[in-house]
Amino acid sequence: MTKFIDTKIAWKTDKWFTSPWNFVPEVRKDMVFSKNIKFHDVSLRDGEQQAGLVFNKDQKIALAEKLAEVGIHRIEAGMPAVSKQDAEAITEIVKRNLGPEIFAFARCMKDDVKRSIDCGVKNVVLEIPSSDHLIKNAYGWTTEKAIDLSIEATKYAHENGLYVSFFTIDGSRADMNDYLNLIERVAKEGHMDELTVVDTLGALNPHAVPYLLKKVKERISDKPIGVHFHDDFGLGAANTIMAMAAGADIAHTSISGIGERAGNAPYEMVALSLLCMYGVDTGLKYEKMYPLSKFLREISDFTVRPNEGIVGDRINQIESGIVAAWYKNAKDIAPLELAPYLYPLVGHPETEVVIGKMSGVPNIEIYLDKLGLTANEEQKLEIVNAVKEKSLSKGGLLTIEEFREIAEKVISG
Repeated sequence: MTKFIDTKIAWKTDKWFTSPWNFVPEVRKDMVFSKNIKFHDVSLRDGEQQAGLVFNKDQKIALAEKLAEVGIHRIEAGMPAVSKQDAEAITEIVKRNLGPEIFAFARCMKDDVKRSIDCGVKNVVLEIPSSDHLIKNAYGWTTEKAIDLSIEATKYAHENGLYVSFFTIDGSRADMNDYLNLIERVAKEGHMDELTVVDTLGALNPHAVPYLLKKVKERISDKPIGVHFHDDFGLGAANTIMAMAAGADIAHTSISGIGERAGNAPYEMVALSLLCMYGVDTGLKYEKMYPLSKFLREISDFTVRPNEGIVGDRINQIESGIVAAWYKNAKDIAPLELAPYLYPLVGHPETEVVIGKMSGVPNIEIYLDKLGLTANEEQKLEIVNAVKEKSLSKGGLLTIEEFREIAEKVISG
């Protein structure tokens, strides 16, 4: 169950310090967060659609186990029609009874539904193209065929005891009336337990999201709404948060944003932003976020940039001399002057001062203290200059041993 932090204190706790402006009543007046927000992880299906990313059966099971440890509410374990190995992985994940709800992913085809049933799942995501141009140009179908297939497959899944999430590919680029008519017909003539609104190509802007959710809820008012937003313009997480604030119930996300093309909305960004900037606690074990991202990278060739928010390897490092001075003054009395949240909140090590081209005297003083060395002010400036030169020639940060060599040489004269 989602917990809501008192807005009077939600912006500043002992673990994070964000803007009080986030909680001004005028800012929040139209927010209608669901009381039971769920994260639906798509890493094992859409995540693996990222070009060159491959998980074998054992890796999929291991990722599912770690997602369960984080507290992810739902896991889309794969698409049985892709391969025998995928079907076996889904079957095994179901058998593990890990805690999250397990979904299979299928096309709106009875044979795909049968494959899902054979894997032992109780839940299925059924996809169909929902924009007339994609239906015509990419599938060679008529819109009526897409609707008929949806009605047949969703009814069949329901009749066989499956919970049905109806997944509308490219819905964000469809004509609004055509889209609403499609989902309404499937809801009435077929079956859906929930609707997933899909921005397949990341083409929505954040301001359009509340409008879209409003129009959908006018037609599908009695069912949970999920959102599946891609990151082609870098807005996947922002759009997902906007949808949650507009009353969506389910956020489709992936580990560190893996997925087709530019990927999906990263669950880390969505969940931590909800917690620290909206006062919405979805119950995840936030301290496991960075370790899970590291595990993903260890078992694949996936990389993230070193300064990627939340999961980047170097976000807890300080090289700038100015900020190193802040660190010296504030680390023991006000550590949240240095970052909007304490890095151990998401499983990172504590803030670390490093040595490089941007370092200043405060960095030097911190490292001299680490090594038990003493230098006068003139020597400290000389060490700073030598550190900058060494960092430039090396093209990166210095190790503590490289710093020791420079410092001892300067101090000894």
